[in-house]
Amino acid sequence: MRKQHYFFLLLFLCSLFQVINAGAQSNIRKHKVAVFAPLYLDSAFTSSGKYKYANTEFPKYINPGLEFFEGVQLALDSLNKEKAPLEIYIYDTRAAKSSLTEQLTKTEKDSIEMILAYCSGNEVRTFADAGLKRNIPVINVNIPNEGGTSGNPYFVLLNPTLRTQCEGIYNHIQKYYSLDQLVVFRKKGTLEDRLKTYFDDFAKNTTDAPLKLKYVDLTENFTEADLSKHLDTIKHTLCIAGSLDENFGKKLAQKLATLKKQKYVASVMGMPTWDGISDFKKPEYKGIDIIYSTPFYNPRTDKLSQQIIEYFNKIMYARPSDMVMRGYETMWKFGKLLLKYKADIASNISYQDFDVFREYDIQPVLDRETMMLDYFENKKLYFLKWQDGILKGVY
Repeated sequence: MRKQHYFFLLLFLCSLFQVINAGAQSNIRKHKVAVFAPLYLDSAFTSSGKYKYANTEFPKYINPGLEFFEGVQLALDSLNKEKAPLEIYIYDTRAAKSSLTEQLTKTEKDSIEMILAYCSGNEVRTFADAGLKRNIPVINVNIPNEGGTSGNPYFVLLNPTLRTQCEGIYNHIQKYYSLDQLVVFRKKGTLEDRLKTYFDDFAKNTTDAPLKLKYVDLTENFTEADLSKHLDTIKHTLCIAGSLDENFGKKLAQKLATLKKQKYVASVMGMPTWDGISDFKKPEYKGIDIIYSTPFYNPRTDKLSQQIIEYFNKIMYARPSDMVMRGYETMWKFGKLLLKYKADIASNISYQDFDVFREYDIQPVLDRETMMLDYFENKKLYFLKWQDGILKGVY
């Protein structure tokens, strides 16, 4: 059923004229928003509009962008009920006949006032530069990277950079675990060295007592014995995963869970890449507290989340992904901000209102040498804990 629903949604998009009117009032000026997402319409349909796959077949690579659009469309349905004066322009960043640069040029001709971008890493700078050129906000929905952007007051990152995530982790450990033994288990690598550099920088610049971090390099085939020599059966040890490698993280957590059964007192702090690991609910991870940070936590207990879940259950016999929720909240929040502040939206992009499922804390990021504004970034992080197969928010 879900594949058939997305098939018909693709058909709708393929036949869609580029503009979606969110409001029904024709005599009121409508504010224009461009939504960019990788929809792959040209990969799914022939030039004559024929679907290239069987009606029951749906290629997985189309899912993320289409799910984001599904969330956007649901938000537009809600905005339409309020007769919100918005025009939404949909762009497929994987269109075969027009490049991203050509599409962004068209947004200028269409007098677009704001861009919501579900983009890839190599597209970030192109979107940021387009916003700076036009003096309109560009909201990077998914990529935790500024793409080298600087001096750009129109560019917003919703997914915090690795540095911001590490700063949040450092501050969290300072607040809740500063009296514990702190061991950073890591493997050798460039990214691992970057993580250490971040932690070293925070230690130098903190106004509180710096953390006493002990770094331990592990080989690829590390064992419980390699870990236990740094643990204690009386004093609690917070073991910090000093690598973004998910397989390293899972192996570390599993072996620490085994040691916890041997009376070692420990818990583990993971990296942002742990947000998508569902293996932690398995029995082999039982007994160890597994903590990690994410900017996109939604327990889905609020009324709107329940309504969206019910809609997906009824129509697609499936649960909505996080990208559906992200599409909804992005369209709702920033559409509302545009309607409230109009031409002054860029100056009020940090306004803390119209949040839907989770809070955003959008703050200016300054060049550390010149103290000039580089861009805006969401600084809000949630800390979650896997405990005996159950995931819960802890901060």
